[in-house]
Amino acid sequence: MSSSHTFPPNFLIGCASASYQVEGGWNADDKGENIWDHLTHTQPDKIKNRDNGDVACDSYNKYREDVQLIKDIGFNHYRFSISWSRVLPTGYDNVVSKAGLCYYHRLIDQLKANGIEPVATLYHWDLPQPLQELGGWVNPLMADYFQKYARVMFKEFGDKVKWWITINEPLEVIGGYGEGKYAPMLYQHGVADYLAVHTLLKAHAKAYRLYDTTFRASQKGRIGITLNAAFKRALNNTTEDKVAAVRSMEFECGIFAHPIFSREGDYPKIVRERVDYNSKREGRSSSRLPTFTQEEIEEIKGSSDFFGLNHYTSRYATSGLVGPDPSLDRDSGSVLSCDPAWKTAKSLWLKVVPWGFRALL
Repeated sequence: MSSSHTFPPNFLIGCASASYQVEGGWNADDKGENIWDHLTHTQPDKIKNRDNGDVACDSYNKYREDVQLIKDIGFNHYRFSISWSRVLPTGYDNVVSKAGLCYYHRLIDQLKANGIEPVATLYHWDLPQPLQELGGWVNPLMADYFQKYARVMFKEFGDKVKWWITINEPLEVIGGYGEGKYAPMLYQHGVADYLAVHTLLKAHAKAYRLYDTTFRASQKGRIGITLNAAFKRALNNTTEDKVAAVRSMEFECGIFAHPIFSREGDYPKIVRERVDYNSKREGRSSSRLPTFTQEEIEEIKGSSDFFGLNHYTSRYATSGLVGPDPSLDRDSGSVLSCDPAWKTAKSLWLKVVPWGFRALL
């Protein structure tokens, strides 16, 4: 094999999971209720087959077997997420679960004993239900609560965990507030989703700055955020569709990436302009997209040691309007589609488009 087609010696290969998707033990010991527990127990018909994560893969009890499977495959890293409500049952930092902390200590120790580097995600969509009852991610106070939660985690596990991810796929988190895609399944499109974007970015930055100023020197770890994006290619070879493809990616990935990774910070210019314009057209006295203070822009800018990226599939984009009015989709002014020739995975939305990943990178 050509050397150009081999991974370098320091290339890290691993696998990932999410606490609600694998742990089970939804009420084990003194774990608190999270938004997925609440949704699946109070509105079971919202989920196909009335499924839930009460048991899931039972990783809460079978973590040793899970680690052995990871080792047998040959992975050298494992990215798992910490269940906020397992370690802080009420969501607040004044009630800490000893049993919850012990579980993650056992998991981390098992990983390290088998030569597998732990990568810990602080948030993978499972907000404690008591915090959701305060408004969840549309409430600006959530950024402060997240920072307090992060402090407990850094203090407890930072001597063992050297790779941290603050939030996994914030784009999907806001889908629970605007489109009703996920828990808490709210349908306040074009308003609540932007409020959640704003709070999530501030929460991420607060956790990053806390680690950077208080824990990095002694723990010597790295911390960042993981975004997700589909590559968008113009459906037609026209200026309008090429611009629509870029615009769609700005509303999907750039809305989070630009405030963190760009030199100037803040939201992408096209996102700000379109949401402001549409808000004014709708007769609103202020934009549906909140505004950062200059201090917040500076705090968010540069708040990641790496660019975490998840990629699943790609789409074609053409200029046009789709979705409710108002909505993030409609603000983007892009209509997405698939090539019928693309193979479909088990999930109908998941099209196999290998070239899209290269193009995205």
